[in-house]
Amino acid sequence: MYKQLKSVRPSVKRFRSSEDGALTVFGLYVMMIMATLSIFSLEVANLMSARSQLQMSADSAAHAALYYRDTHTAEESKAMAVRVAEHAMPTTNYGEVLSTADIKFGTWDYVDQTFKIDDTSKEAVMVTTKRTEGTHNAIQGFVSNWVGKDTWGVTTPAVFTTYRPMCFREGFVADGVVDIQSNNSFSNGFCIHSNSYVSMNNNNTFEPGTVVSMPNINDIDLPQSGFKSNDGLESALRSGSYRLRIINRLPDIIAGLEVGDAKYTPDYITTTTPIKLNGKKFTVSDFTPGRIHTVNCGNGGITIDAKTTLSNVVVVANCDIKLSSSSVLDSSIIATTSTGARSINSPSSLQVGRNDNCAAGGGSKLLTMGSMNFASGLMVYGSQLLAKDDIEFAANANGIQGASLVAGGKIDGTSNMNMGFCGSGMENNYEAEYFRLAR
Repeated sequence: MYKQLKSVRPSVKRFRSSEDGALTVFGLYVMMIMATLSIFSLEVANLMSARSQLQMSADSAAHAALYYRDTHTAEESKAMAVRVAEHAMPTTNYGEVLSTADIKFGTWDYVDQTFKIDDTSKEAVMVTTKRTEGTHNAIQGFVSNWVGKDTWGVTTPAVFTTYRPMCFREGFVADGVVDIQSNNSFSNGFCIHSNSYVSMNNNNTFEPGTVVSMPNINDIDLPQSGFKSNDGLESALRSGSYRLRIINRLPDIIAGLEVGDAKYTPDYITTTTPIKLNGKKFTVSDFTPGRIHTVNCGNGGITIDAKTTLSNVVVVANCDIKLSSSSVLDSSIIATTSTGARSINSPSSLQVGRNDNCAAGGGSKLLTMGSMNFASGLMVYGSQLLAKDDIEFAANANGIQGASLVAGGKIDGTSNMNMGFCGSGMENNYEAEYFRLAR
């Protein structure tokens, strides 16, 4: 027996002094902590996912509200925003995440980052989506109920504002190619934009502050001499694209002018009941200042001889319109629904707008559902040309100062042009709002 006890003693001693398995208990504690953290990380991930989903719904609803507000009432626009939010987060699954009471129109101060409510405004909108106890759709917790927190409330605001790109105010903007060839000069502030690419030849000059943009600046079409023969071009290049919303509104603008719709009719028109004209050739004496004139052309086109200045009139036709050589338009609008390749054209030296060194007033507009084509000597002062298709004009288009040319097709401006930027005198442009997320 003694021998047996003697033999056991070393084993007991070794067991007592052994450190094998000492980390097992610590490992159990670590495992429990890691498991707890993993469970709570699922809670956080769930909340973050819910917040992201609410934010996307708020962004979409805000954009829809402001876009719709351009042509609808505040109430109709709010209802549209609610429908967009419900489509993104159906009430059957998420409850009511957005109500009309949580949609506010107003103005946004970028400096102070504050929103001022004004339900008559079309400038900005603030939308707040919610999943809270108060809206009876709070987010259910996974494990937070262990600590007495059964649900979580999440609120996400979004602010969208309108803006008007400067390229549309003064510049050349085309959905197709903008081709400007050689020996052209562009002053500070002028913009050339194509949703395809810009093509040019040699000896063009771009002052600092000019912009030449397209979706991919590497698509620019240049001769072998490239940037060396086009001073300032490389600094002017920008990447970007625009939807030509104003071109999409052309049918409404022309139709509105024809009936004297106040939304589109300039203030120099004093009587909105149109004067109906018949014939093929017209002079300044055929048009009454302060009035709208409609021409049902039938077959063929019409000619307007405005060698003496045509002032304070609107002319709407449904055929090609030829403006005679050396015609001058001052505070006038010429519009046609013709879709022809030369729906508005002139042989030479057409002056659109008053040459008044960028003063207010005097600007004119040419609008067409087709294309414009002008021979040499086009002059544009504080005026706007909108074409659903192309705008083409030949060499020596000097004196262009305060010009907005927007084409749903291409713009071809050939050579020897001087493009001046006003920054004023363009107050009566037809413009479409664009939208961006402010917060």
